[in-house]
Amino acid sequence: MIILAIESSCDETSVSITDERKILSNIISTQIAEHKIYGGVVPEIASRRHTEAISQVCEEALKSAGITYGDIDAVAVTFAPGLIGALLVGVNFAKGLSYALGVPLIPVHHLRSHIAANYIDAPELKPPFMCLTVSGGNTIITEVTDYTKFTPIGRTTDDAAGECFDKTARALGLSYPGGVNLDKIATTADTKLYPLPTPHTENEYDFSFSGLKTAVVNLVHNKTQKGEEIDVPVLAATIRQKVCDILIQKTLSATESKGYKTLVMAGGVSANSELRTRMQQECDARGIKLYYPTLKYCGDNAAMVGVQGYYEYVSGNISDASLNATATLPINYQ
Repeated sequence: MIILAIESSCDETSVSITDERKILSNIISTQIAEHKIYGGVVPEIASRRHTEAISQVCEEALKSAGITYGDIDAVAVTFAPGLIGALLVGVNFAKGLSYALGVPLIPVHHLRSHIAANYIDAPELKPPFMCLTVSGGNTIITEVTDYTKFTPIGRTTDDAAGECFDKTARALGLSYPGGVNLDKIATTADTKLYPLPTPHTENEYDFSFSGLKTAVVNLVHNKTQKGEEIDVPVLAATIRQKVCDILIQKTLSATESKGYKTLVMAGGVSANSELRTRMQQECDARGIKLYYPTLKYCGDNAAMVGVQGYYEYVSGNISDASLNATATLPINYQ
């Protein structure tokens, strides 16, 4: 089944042509250079750039796959969650294509597609399994009992892990995308030099990163006001270690308590070098099989939308011209 998939939930305009789990093409137009000027994504600019890029990106995806519009069996699109203006560009373009081609329109949840990124290079992977989805906007532990059945076990009560990385990186003077650059310059953590708090939550599997982010920002401001030097690579490593400590401990606790022997990581922060290395070590020690996406599929891309779109189609999740974008929506929506 040939699916044309569209992703425009934040600052990446992407179109992919997929055939179940096979990726025929995956074109991404990034806006990082422009948003770097402002230290983060500016929603209005993101929406305008999606509008300017989407037609050309779509044509490139078809050309790269060696097919025409007439070969398309369905159109899949990210409709939630994300920046509402950015989502609307992709949703409206998808609705127009679906109508013009006379093919089904498949709505895809952004977090579900991040999980599906793991299916691309792991043909043996299938539910059930436990999943940690961690990105700039989301941090959630989910039981995946089927390709379209999800049960949240824990989630962030405030900021996501990626938000914590990005904002603390900005406080350290690192450029956008902060989390990526923080990971690159981090050396060796020193918790005695830079003691950081471990946030607590009422639900043992929930996350909280707002207090940690604030502690780092205050630490940097206090030392700057006193004229004290900050060892940026060491503080970056200390932040990274603390965030990874929290993610790993809670995720493995949830995985073992539910009796799962397969754990999946997804989302942009799943590309973090320390998280991948340490989670692999911990899973190996516990006899848990760990999966995480190839680096090129960790960030936002349409390939993962097309793969999840196939399973949404099989489950009967089809929409019509009334489909609208939604800024927030739980992963287990009905």
